[in-house]
Amino acid sequence: MADEIFILIPGRTSKQGCGISEGKFLENYQRETSRLQVASEDMERLGLSEGDKVKVTGEHGQIEIEVFGARPGDLPPGLLFMAYGDLSCQLMGSDTHGTGMPTSKGLDVRLEITHP
Repeated sequence: MADEIFILIPGRTSKQGCGISEGKFLENYQRETSRLQVASEDMERLGLSEGDKVKVTGEHGQIEIEVFGARPGDLPPGLLFMAYGDLSCQLMGSDTHGTGMPTSKGLDVRLEITHP
């Protein structure tokens, strides 16, 4: 099984924004915040397919999440993206450095393929 270090960038998406307006417990929001976007080159190199499960482990937590491939050129190899939500928050620490928002960008994480 692959076990590599990546950089995770959680952020906002338009689908997440629409989903949060509809309701956090409804399908649109849940789907958008429970998938990990992986560069197409990394998907191919690791032998990942859409819907495979991976374990993502960071300094502050660990999650299991479904992957989907970024369109070629949308995400550089070595970088992962996911929409802010319950799962992304499990990888962030609690220190807000006085800003009210924990560090959430550029998190070093380990990706392990669990269910191809």
